[in-house]
Amino acid sequence: MVNELMGVVVCGGVGIVLLGCAARDAVVVRRLRRDGIRTRGVVVDNVRVNDSDGPSWAPVIAFHDHLGHRVEFTTKIRGIGMGLPTGREVPVVYLGQNPQTARVAMWRHLVGPTVGMLFGATLFLGCGVLIAAMG
Repeated sequence: MVNELMGVVVCGGVGIVLLGCAARDAVVVRRLRRDGIRTRGVVVDNVRVNDSDGPSWAPVIAFHDHLGHRVEFTTKIRGIGMGLPTGREVPVVYLGQNPQTARVAMWRHLVGPTVGMLFGATLFLGCGVLIAAMG
């Protein structure tokens, strides 16, 4: 009984946190689409990142904001098919008051993190419901 309750609490908690993160990310994406400044950036490097899933490569994109300052950022989503080769020119969108909110203006890079978090939240919440139903 206690183990089932702990499973429900943990899965539910993680699911709710992921839902909150997805909602926040969706708000940022909405603001980027509505108020974002569009420009072009260049992939200047691919850096090795060690995550819990093992090492992966993250593209570093550089662009100049509306004030002429050089800004560099890495993409939020990584994985097979998400890489960008060094030297490639990519569309970028950012908020004028905070250029660090920049994202590559491609669907998979703009909306992908939100969809991934929603998928994870659904899995955790579903597991919590299954544990509760079987307990």
